[in-house]
Amino acid sequence: MVLSLLLLFLILPHGALSAPLPKSTQEMLKKLKLDAAILSDIDRELQVPREWVDRARKEGKLRVFSTLDPPQAEILFRPFKERHPFIAMEYSRASHEDRAVRTLIAYKNKRIVTDVLTGIGGSFFMYKEAQALEDLRNLPNWKNNPEGTSDPEGLWVGMHMRHWCMAYNTRLVQKGDLPKKWEDLLTNSKWRNGNLALGNRPQLWALLLWKAKGEKWTKDFLVQLFNEVQPQLRREGMNAMVELTAAGEFHANIPAAEYRIYQKVLDGAPVGYNCPEPVPVAVSEMSILKGAPNLHASRLFVNWFLSKEGQIAQYVSDFAPPVHKDLQRREFLPFAEEILGKQSVFRDPAIELELQPKLLEFWDDLWLRGGGRRRGR
Repeated sequence: MVLSLLLLFLILPHGALSAPLPKSTQEMLKKLKLDAAILSDIDRELQVPREWVDRARKEGKLRVFSTLDPPQAEILFRPFKERHPFIAMEYSRASHEDRAVRTLIAYKNKRIVTDVLTGIGGSFFMYKEAQALEDLRNLPNWKNNPEGTSDPEGLWVGMHMRHWCMAYNTRLVQKGDLPKKWEDLLTNSKWRNGNLALGNRPQLWALLLWKAKGEKWTKDFLVQLFNEVQPQLRREGMNAMVELTAAGEFHANIPAAEYRIYQKVLDGAPVGYNCPEPVPVAVSEMSILKGAPNLHASRLFVNWFLSKEGQIAQYVSDFAPPVHKDLQRREFLPFAEEILGKQSVFRDPAIELELQPKLLEFWDDLWLRGGGRRRGR
């Protein structure tokens, strides 16, 4: 019998035999009060070619660049480490400039500084032009992503959802003053006198307004926003702006992602989240650098990340809404009442190529004439 079981194990794909969930995964399910049945098909999801596992074992290493705070990354990686203890992980949190721009510069100079990187956003087409990304369509869990949340050529895959709306200080702003539509920002004097702050990332929200409402409406809206409302034009990153909103530096800031605001709420900060219509929706990207020395470890990681277990681990680590098609549920969406049931507009690569250059040219002129500093490239 033992010999028969051994032979069966050798001929089945990796992960085909049912196994207990990692201890860290069990703890995560308990924390979220989820039945383990939600992961009843995890063994099937994690089946990969045995060659990948064997080669990953020889590589023995994996490097990841992302935006998670290191303690959050440690939480996220725990189930993966339990499943693959032979892979030593190196994690680096980096800004967009360091993560996306400098990584590409290094790549063009024949230096590969990471295996997996996330959130390349507006830099994606530079990576595509440089042919710097692996094709991910051979990952078994590629199919878990809804249509439109992965690159048709396989160069990136969506790792989580993002809703880019506004954060506000609950001590300084009454709910009755919150805009129901974006144009309400223009008519309510509450948002004048420097009470509103803008970050220099229009591609996260204004680009989606352009898609939904057209060029003329968006340009007219932005001109009035800059010239009449006269918001503070801030150079800080999006996370730092949330901190300043909580501190009362200004009443509200745009854009802000729901997961970051939710983290601050749990910490007891006086911040809230409001989504005017239409709600800007996007996914953050995950890619593997072409020629990555730890290619098979990278494939194991990204495939795991796209599984239900990986997506739930990500939600526990930083409350980012899952992109997995079977986890589009209210309990995985912070501030669901601000998002569900409203008109939304989704950012896709086509508009980044067609519309984003036009938006940035128009925005940059308004930004610089308004006293803002030039955007880093």
